[in-house]
Amino acid sequence: MTRGPRLLVSGVVLGQPMGGVRLHNREILPRLAHLLEESGGSLAVLEGRDRIEFALPASVEIIHTNVPMHPIVLRAEAELRALRKALRTAHAALNPFDLVHTAHMPAPRGLDVPYTLTIHDLRSVDPNHGSAPRRVMAERVLRSAIKHALRVFTVSRFVASQIQRSFQPDGTQIVVVPNGVDHFTPLPRRPEANAPIRCIGHLEQRKNIELVIRALAVDKTLPRLEVHGAPKGEELERLRGVAAEMGVKDRVTFAGAFADDELPRLLASAACVCVPSRIEGFGITALEAQRAAVPLAITRGTALTEVAGDKTPNFAPTDPSECAHALHAALAAPAVEIERARARADLFTWDASARAWFDGIMNAR
Repeated sequence: MTRGPRLLVSGVVLGQPMGGVRLHNREILPRLAHLLEESGGSLAVLEGRDRIEFALPASVEIIHTNVPMHPIVLRAEAELRALRKALRTAHAALNPFDLVHTAHMPAPRGLDVPYTLTIHDLRSVDPNHGSAPRRVMAERVLRSAIKHALRVFTVSRFVASQIQRSFQPDGTQIVVVPNGVDHFTPLPRRPEANAPIRCIGHLEQRKNIELVIRALAVDKTLPRLEVHGAPKGEELERLRGVAAEMGVKDRVTFAGAFADDELPRLLASAACVCVPSRIEGFGITALEAQRAAVPLAITRGTALTEVAGDKTPNFAPTDPSECAHALHAALAAPAVEIERARARADLFTWDASARAWFDGIMNAR
C-alpha cells in the first residue's frame, strides 16, 4: 500500500462562527488525521489569527500564524507567505509536506508541492449573487485554482456538475465528498400545538428567508415562523422591514444565533423545517431535520433535492404561493414518508465522508 501523505491544511478561515464549512472541518479533520496516521502519513493545520475553536487530535500539528481572515487581499498574501514558510521549515527538518489543501479562495500559487481544493458552492460566480465585477474576478480566480489543483473536492454531485459545466476540468479530477449528519443525537419529537415553522442557519440573502415571510402573507393559515441563526450584514433589518411591509411581523420571530447543543431541541419542537435557499451546495440543515424525523420543505434548483431526495415537498425559490403549498404538504406528510427520509439521512455519515476524502487524496498521488 502506498504511504499516506504528509498533508498541510490551510485553516486560516476556520476560526469563523459555526456554519456548514466549520462543521465540515470539525467532523472530517479528526477522522482524516486518523486515516492518514494509519497509512503512515500525518496531518498539520495552518491556523490563522482567529484561532480554531474546535478540538483536533493531539497527533495533528497546529502551525500558529497571524494571518487575518479579512480582508481577502491581506489574507491571501499573508497566507501564501505562511504556507511557504511552513513548507520550508518542514523541509529543513527533513520531514517535508507532500500536499497542501485549501477550501477558500484565492488558492495558493507558486508552492513547491501540489495542492488540492474543496469547493462547497459556486455562489461567488452565481448571476444572482454579488456585483458583476466581483463575479468576473471570482470566475478568473476559480478557473485558475481548478486548473492547477491536483484534485477538486466538492460536497454534492450538483456542485460537481456545475464545476464541470462552467470550467470543464478533466472529469477524473472532481471527487464528491458529501457531508455527514451523525454529529448530533436527535430528541423525540415534541411539537406543541402552536409549534413554529423553523428556518435554521445564517441570515444572508442567498438563504432566501424573505420567500417564507411572503408565503406567510399569502397564506394566513400557516404556523408562525421562527428564524434561528446569526445575521450577516444588514439582512436582519431588511427582513424585519419585509415582515412589516407584508403585515406579518407578529408572526415572524428572529431568534438570533444558537449554541450547538440547542439544535436537537429546535428540531424536536418545530412543526416543520423550511430550507428556502437560492444557492445551496449541500444544505446540511435539510439532513438534520430528516434525521430528527421533522417534516421538511425545500427549494428546487440547488443541491437540496439531491441531498434530501426529490420526494421532499419542494418549491421554486421565487414563488411564495408554491412555498406555502409545500409547507402544508410537509406539515401533512405521513409518518411512513418521514421515517423513510430519516432512514435515508442516516446513511450520510462523517466516517464515510472522511474515507471519501482520504481515498481521493490517495488516488491523486
